[in-house]
Amino acid sequence: MVVIVMGVSGAGKTTVGRALARSLGWRFLDADDLHPHANVEKMAAGSPLTDEDRWPWLAAVRAELETAVGKGEDVVLASSALKRSYRAALEVEPEQTRWVYLHAPREVLARRLSLRQGHFMPPSLLESQLATLEVPDEALSVDVTPPPDVVVENIREGLGL
Repeated sequence: MVVIVMGVSGAGKTTVGRALARSLGWRFLDADDLHPHANVEKMAAGSPLTDEDRWPWLAAVRAELETAVGKGEDVVLASSALKRSYRAALEVEPEQTRWVYLHAPREVLARRLSLRQGHFMPPSLLESQLATLEVPDEALSVDVTPPPDVVVENIREGLGL
């Protein structure tokens, strides 16, 4: 099974995804780790990515998922997956994929981004991410204002894991 934890920057995809994977004993994969260097530089400079920038990255993430699914691995993936087309590109085995949409009020997201250190994504790109986001219908929707352990429990309960 693949659980894809998605949402805008600051929603806690990595924190929650890592904790969820640990609680399930599954592999954790962070899509941010697969960004080409040019994408990272572009975002670090405060420029939002275009679809053209994202497609090679999404292909690399999909290849990782295909390998994991092919091996029968259970995986938690953290990925922004902001648009329906991006989500479609990541869905290797639809019947084995569960989506979790992490969300919080804009103020919470902005505060988290302002406190985050050592990440290439600057707080200034939050608005472009929110503008790009196509809220998923197919996902378990989870509020991430509670502590991560509560969010993980809500996800496990919501997905029956």
